[in-house]
Amino acid sequence: MKSILNLLIVLTSLISFGQTEIKGQIVDEQGLAVLGANVFIIGTYDGTTSDEKGNFSFKTTASGNQKLQISFLSYETIIYDFVVEKFQSKVFTIKESLNTLNAVEVTAGTFKAGDNSKATALKAMDIVTTAGSAGNIIAALETLPGTQTVGENGRLFVRGGEADETQTYVDGIRVGQPYGASANNVPTRGRFSPFLFSGITFSTGGYSAEFGDALSSVLLMNTIDEPIQNQTDISIMTVGVGLGKTNKWEKSSFTFNTSYINLAPYQKIVPQNLDWNKPFQSLSGESIFRYKFKSGILKVYGAFDYSTFDLNQKDINFEDKIRFDLQNNNFYFNTSYKGYLNDNLQLQTGFSYGYAQNKIGISADKVANNERTLHTKFKLRNSFSNRFKLSVGADLFHTNFDENFNVFGYGYQNNTIAFFSEAEILLSRKIAFNLGLRSSNASIVDEFTVEPRISFAYKVAENSQFSMAYGNFNQTARQDYLKFDSNLDYETTSHYILNYMYNKQGRMFRAETYYKDYNSLVKYNGTQAGFDSNYNNEGFGYAKGLDLFWRDSKTIKNLEYWVSYSFIDSKRDFRNYESQVTPSFVANHNFSLVTKYFVSDWRSQISATYSYNSGRSFDNPNVTEFMSEKTKSFNNLSLSWAYLVSQQKILFLSVTNLLGTENIFGYQYANTPDLNGQFQRQAITQPASRFIFVGFFWTISDNKKSNNLDNL
Repeated sequence: MKSILNLLIVLTSLISFGQTEIKGQIVDEQGLAVLGANVFIIGTYDGTTSDEKGNFSFKTTASGNQKLQISFLSYETIIYDFVVEKFQSKVFTIKESLNTLNAVEVTAGTFKAGDNSKATALKAMDIVTTAGSAGNIIAALETLPGTQTVGENGRLFVRGGEADETQTYVDGIRVGQPYGASANNVPTRGRFSPFLFSGITFSTGGYSAEFGDALSSVLLMNTIDEPIQNQTDISIMTVGVGLGKTNKWEKSSFTFNTSYINLAPYQKIVPQNLDWNKPFQSLSGESIFRYKFKSGILKVYGAFDYSTFDLNQKDINFEDKIRFDLQNNNFYFNTSYKGYLNDNLQLQTGFSYGYAQNKIGISADKVANNERTLHTKFKLRNSFSNRFKLSVGADLFHTNFDENFNVFGYGYQNNTIAFFSEAEILLSRKIAFNLGLRSSNASIVDEFTVEPRISFAYKVAENSQFSMAYGNFNQTARQDYLKFDSNLDYETTSHYILNYMYNKQGRMFRAETYYKDYNSLVKYNGTQAGFDSNYNNEGFGYAKGLDLFWRDSKTIKNLEYWVSYSFIDSKRDFRNYESQVTPSFVANHNFSLVTKYFVSDWRSQISATYSYNSGRSFDNPNVTEFMSEKTKSFNNLSLSWAYLVSQQKILFLSVTNLLGTENIFGYQYANTPDLNGQFQRQAITQPASRFIFVGFFWTISDNKKSNNLDNL
């Protein structure tokens, strides 16, 4: 027995002699001990867990080169290479994992819809189910803070900026002509149907260095990557008909939609304030082909639009009405590829071509113009880690515009080349910032810009965070000026933005304050910009304000609503202004309330939108002070009702401006005074007191369940 005991003692001594002690301490980024972290040598059973002081210690019989793995829930795993015989005790610092859903995200100046971001303020359906939007993406966005309702125009005006200060992109590629053609003081619409788009990012300022040539904002629209199934959509409406079709294969898919709009029958039923000779008609369509590679996706997108109308417009300076007729052809082609070259390196590239042709008759005068645009972009994005990503790229934008007015001709060409780089840095789940730089050269200016961009976010609590953004932005002068004088400099602005966001379980609150400083704005003399005007870049201005947004989909069952309010103080000395004043398109106070309620017993969704804007400035030549008077406030209550006739059939009713409020957007004054020395005027009003829309939407799909509710 004693011999066996001695043998065990010897064997134990030999085993202990062949073991090495591995010990150390585990702490987090604040230097606090981590309790319960798993520590082991990969490929062995040797390991342990850390104690309340973060210390760990275990013995191993392994030798030579080994890998020590340290892991802890919601923290990044550490793989440490070492030689067992040379190992010395050390302190290991583990970092929070940034793949968790509660990591901070920069939200200053940005609203998102239809993506997977937790900062999403709108859902994809919201873009098209907002009462009063009538399927127009721009009209839905006007219910968000930071926008202006300019009812006589219909384009997107953001934080004191004109409509052309916002650029539109489809799958990262710029659109040269994003709006339909229209007459003076008659609102237009965005060209794009929401049917093909899954995500929209609307920046009210401080946007990424990837995008440029926009003083105020960018609108990014992403097409659907992969449809769910084969599907046919049929639309019968009071204003026309529509047809959509989707075919899906193993690696590819094709979707198209087309519509024919004719307002002639509608305007006979619903009174109009417009004197039509030939009511608005259009034939339009969009299509997209997708092909999925092993590590990427190719999209080929095309859209066309033909529209025509003829009307008589009252002009205070003439006894008889002015006849205005227009024919517009528009084509847009876009192809894009996005995929990975390896596990960490992503490539995004593509190009677009746009062509717009207008044939306009103004009484006996004839105007014809053509615009051709081309955009191509190349971007690489490398993910060095979850904490650091770097993007570099370049793009080229070409514009060729020519116009003929009777026997006179004018126009311009411009090539803009730009280079950009942006770093996304996440220091922890609480701290993130982006650093960007963009430089561009427009041939008509022949000077490179330097445009730094920076944004920062800090998470102060589980569901609350602050974001800040700063950036310099440059833009070439608008087409109306360049066609007469192509020697104008860049217009410039700087953005300063501070944002607070609270987001938890169906409730979101956003508060954002901003300041924009404008310089080198275009000025001209005369009553309007013409071939004989003198142009310069001596204009300037500012815009500052506060935007508030609250969304709630939890408090009341089946009810979703959002409230937005904006206060803006903006003044400019530009165009032919006599001094620095509030521009005619700016209302100081803007309010919207949007509600969506689903009534299960009625199989219906009822939506209501109320919008209010305070009065807008206008110049009354009968008084001394320039731009000293304001219109009455704007009020609009709109209602829509979607009724599910059966699972795949929907009857939809929408009434815009239900109460028939007579909104006035400004006044046109006579060029000369009357016999009493007074300048007579006429109000600029909306085309009709109300817009009533009725549609029947029928979906035929593989699952026999899908319907068109998302697209109403």
